[in-house]
Amino acid sequence: MSSPSTLPSAALQASKAALAAAIAENQKELGEIQEVDMQAQEEQIKTVFNDPKNFNVKHPLLSPWTLWFDSPSAKGRNLPPTPMSSFPQTPLPQTPGGLAAAAMGWMEDIKRIISFDSVEEFAGLYNNIVPPSQLPPKANYYLFKEGIIPAWEDEANKDGGKWSIQLPKDKNREVIDKMWLYLLIDTIGGELDTIEDPNSPKPDTPSAPDPLITGVIVSTRPQFYRLSIWTRSVPTGSGTPDDDRLRKRIEAMGRRFKTKVLGYDLSKKLAGPLATEVEFMSHKDSGEKKSKNQSGPKKIIV
Repeated sequence: MSSPSTLPSAALQASKAALAAAIAENQKELGEIQEVDMQAQEEQIKTVFNDPKNFNVKHPLLSPWTLWFDSPSAKGRNLPPTPMSSFPQTPLPQTPGGLAAAAMGWMEDIKRIISFDSVEEFAGLYNNIVPPSQLPPKANYYLFKEGIIPAWEDEANKDGGKWSIQLPKDKNREVIDKMWLYLLIDTIGGELDTIEDPNSPKPDTPSAPDPLITGVIVSTRPQFYRLSIWTRSVPTGSGTPDDDRLRKRIEAMGRRFKTKVLGYDLSKKLAGPLATEVEFMSHKDSGEKKSKNQSGPKKIIV
């Protein structure tokens, strides 16, 4: 898994090259082309990793993200301080063509914390919010791509599903923060979104797969934690080549979630009191109520 210290390496090199080019261009305009002292310029470059308070270089992420928060016990209180963001805080859709009325009522209780699009902003954000292990019961963090609302009814989520796992609180209080951090890094770094089944045939023209992940969630409850990864699509079982590739990609995502993010062996069984396996199901199936004549939600389990 990529870590915060390795994620921006390519961007850092690009920043150095851009800086050198800008300096050379400026000298050319003045008619004085001089040799650039790259060592001196590098010393002026400050990232959040060597100067957390006074950094002057940002390393862009693949896409911008927004953090949301809700908690019954936090209503009417100030939320933890977070870094300032340059992103406009656009209002939730209020038109009939936007979210359903039920979703709008639910979204009224969710607070939009901040949007960010760089490694530095993410690091500053993570270091200034309460970790999941210290959140009150019934609290939730939602990290979703900018422009996507953390609701099933959002256009990007309505045909999708989610990987999720439920973990007993008393046995995972010491590790839930690390799991959440690893999930965030794998998500914003694109690791979970680009992994594919190694046995799938490779296309003649390799290209990055279309993004699947719309957001990730950590939830605290009185007796357990829940981690979730939301996707915009789900396999339908149609048997078409595209659907088979999608299923294999979803399964590969689940395997990485279990082994690289959560830190379990792929063969380890996790279900037990208050605990579930790493499971995937569509939002539609997970929302259906069981009855005597229904077999229950369809799941993929790794």
